[in-house]
Amino acid sequence: MNKTTRRHFIKTSIAVGSGLGFALRSTSLFAEKSVKSLRILILGGTGFTGPYQVRYALSRGHKVTTFNRGKTHPGELPNEVEQLVGDRNGKLDALTTLPAWVRDAAQVLKGNVERYVFVSTISVYADTSKGVDETAPLAKYDGSDPFKETLEAMKASGYKTYGPLKALSEQEAEKWFPGKTLIVRPGLIVGPRDETDRFTYWPVRIDRGGEVLAPGAPTDPVQFIDARDLAEWTIREVENRETGIYNATGPAKPLGIGGMLDGIKGALNSNAKFTWAPADFLKQQKVDAWSDMPVWTGDESGMARTSISRARAKGLTFRSLADTASEALAWFKSQPQGRQSHLKAGLTPEHEAEVLAAWHKQQK
Repeated sequence: MNKTTRRHFIKTSIAVGSGLGFALRSTSLFAEKSVKSLRILILGGTGFTGPYQVRYALSRGHKVTTFNRGKTHPGELPNEVEQLVGDRNGKLDALTTLPAWVRDAAQVLKGNVERYVFVSTISVYADTSKGVDETAPLAKYDGSDPFKETLEAMKASGYKTYGPLKALSEQEAEKWFPGKTLIVRPGLIVGPRDETDRFTYWPVRIDRGGEVLAPGAPTDPVQFIDARDLAEWTIREVENRETGIYNATGPAKPLGIGGMLDGIKGALNSNAKFTWAPADFLKQQKVDAWSDMPVWTGDESGMARTSISRARAKGLTFRSLADTASEALAWFKSQPQGRQSHLKAGLTPEHEAEVLAAWHKQQK
């Protein structure tokens, strides 16, 4: 790894990349219409989706540089990746959800990149109650100064400013790179390497078998995208010189929570038996959608009806649910025992047993 200066950072930023925002440019060795290799700069690159972007880009013959603080999974990337270590004012990869981060990165990269890719979120929309496409109104920021926001303040607000700040970040990207910006708005990102367990809870729980508490109705819609599908499609969009805004979630066809759970059960050859409890009962038991019952959005089902027709038209594809579930479970089981014993989402076995007992008692 190399310590880097601002000047060296600019010189090496002829590329694309980042788990939360990035920039690209083709190498001068190839003509514009026949580029077979790109130089891709990934701001970050060691988190969840970043390593998948890196490996996929390398597999397609691109040259990849990462820029980060070297504190997350150091030494994990392939040797052929040029890894730059730096920390602009201590904030370059610490403020990845905030407009100030986009502005600061843009000031360094402006004039030195052919494309800037910003990975945003469907949380930017003001109202997702009925489902949205890319033309829907965005959430408005009502704080005092978005450029002075901190991650701590965002957490303290219960992440209420997350969507509005992402929307402002998109505007910053388009301001600094007019006509050169690709904005990708994913939904729930899942699969191996996911440290949030917001999908992994289900493969882990279903693999354990027995009676499993299932939320709402089997037809309640769900949406999610495997991190590998998101990363690979993003790199292909970069290769195609795409710009514009795209929702990026999945699967390709509408899926209910029942279909998802049955698909995971089949993939794992589990003996799990689902007991469905309606949303109002779960509320009485203080079981929340999304956190206690991951992927399921409860009363906010419109969030799981986000239109992805634009991205599909640009080649967004999806691996099977079985692959995502089995690989997520295999990754989870490869983690230290201490990590496996503390899922970060979903119900504890004790709480699930209590809710199931209460449901059966009410049914009698």
